[in-house]
Amino acid sequence: MRQNNMRFFVAALFCMLFVLTGCGGQTQKTAAESGSGFVKAMTPEERADAILARMTPAEKIGQLLMIGVHGTELNADSRFMLSEYAVSGVILFDRNLETAAGVRAFTKELQEARHGDLPLFIAIDEEGGLVARMKDILPPPPAQSEIGAGGDAALARKWARETGKKLHDFGFNLNFAPVADVGDGGRFYSDAPEKVAAFVREAVAGYEEAGLLCTLKHFPGLGKGEADTHLETVVVNADRDTLEAEDLVPFRAMFKEGKPESFFVMVSHIVYTALDEKLPASLSPAVMTSLLRDELGWQGVVVTDDLEMAAADVYPFEELGVRAVEAGADLVLVCHEYGHEQVVYNGLLKALQSGRLSERRVNESVRRILLAKLALQKTAAK
Repeated sequence: MRQNNMRFFVAALFCMLFVLTGCGGQTQKTAAESGSGFVKAMTPEERADAILARMTPAEKIGQLLMIGVHGTELNADSRFMLSEYAVSGVILFDRNLETAAGVRAFTKELQEARHGDLPLFIAIDEEGGLVARMKDILPPPPAQSEIGAGGDAALARKWARETGKKLHDFGFNLNFAPVADVGDGGRFYSDAPEKVAAFVREAVAGYEEAGLLCTLKHFPGLGKGEADTHLETVVVNADRDTLEAEDLVPFRAMFKEGKPESFFVMVSHIVYTALDEKLPASLSPAVMTSLLRDELGWQGVVVTDDLEMAAADVYPFEELGVRAVEAGADLVLVCHEYGHEQVVYNGLLKALQSGRLSERRVNESVRRILLAKLALQKTAAK
């Protein structure tokens, strides 16, 4: 009797396996593949919404902040900033970058110490020429003016791809380049708007091929600035027609063709009197919302230039981040002093808690940032 029961059990088990695996040993389609089952693959937008719904107000504000840190390895201060403030990203400078092995170890430590599961933005300014980091470790690409002088836009793609791959190997996932400004000099591809647009288009494609996010800067155009925003207030008095015919051309072209998850847009601290007579672009609703969002239709991440620059010294730090986000920024950049970074964070959180910044407004920015991070995560998984 026991033997007969055992034979029946084995036969039944075999039948079940046959049904599950199908004829000829081929597995059946999953529910998602057949379209009639229980599990549906989530789109990036759905994933972003699901993550956003679980976030606390403090975590949301952290995603609006990118900071600089000190030292060449993770220490108590930088660990505290990552955990306590749940910051969205870190930008590294030469002060953080001494040896190739040290850079790889540091970026790995930063990612491991991040708050949450999504990747930390780890950024660098590697434009080429004079504006480049860790030159003793990574020979810089040529200045953009040198690349542009050759007249072959494919070179911009080549250098961006090669630079992007090297940065990726060091643990970076975001470069604050290329410069999309129209101007004459080392940082600019050309003073011809259409040529700049062609070279920027190729550079963005090169970074995308390398699996790196890049950044078009410095909207709406730094080329006409005659001073350094790091040091003083800079005013551009060009009329709107001139800006349209020159400075905005590369940006407008990329907004029509590019994917929002492929690059950021960095907004400068220059005052453009034709757009806003008083406020720098990084604090101006007229520039970031009316022009960049509404008129030009950009739906990707907007990041400010460093709020510690002299040209941004319009409000106290507690107010600066709030004003930038109210004006349309998604990500505020504070590069140097931990005290300033903390004050900017606390100012944003206070504004959200008081209702000055609506939850809807904050969610709009966080969602864009989450979509960019999900795209990075997908690229890393390939």
